[in-house]
Amino acid sequence: MTTPTTAPVLLTVDQVAERMNCKPWFVRRLIAERRIEFHKVGRHVRISEPALAEFIKASRVPPLEASVIWRQNRRVA
Repeated sequence: MTTPTTAPVLLTVDQVAERMNCKPWFVRRLIAERRIEFHKVGRHVRISEPALAEFIKASRVPPLEASVIWRQNRRVA
């Protein structure tokens, strides 16, 4: 006997755009460029919450260390 699994919550493009505080066209561009995982449900496109969280985590840019900033701002005489 198999255990029932719950399906992940699927978000619309507008819902993803609202959560990311961006325009829907940006989310559609991410989908077109295959930069975010999505599901096709009939002719509708949906993004799961785990896929959105993974995309946001993968897009994180760590802050620079003070020594790196100092070297970048140092002028050569």
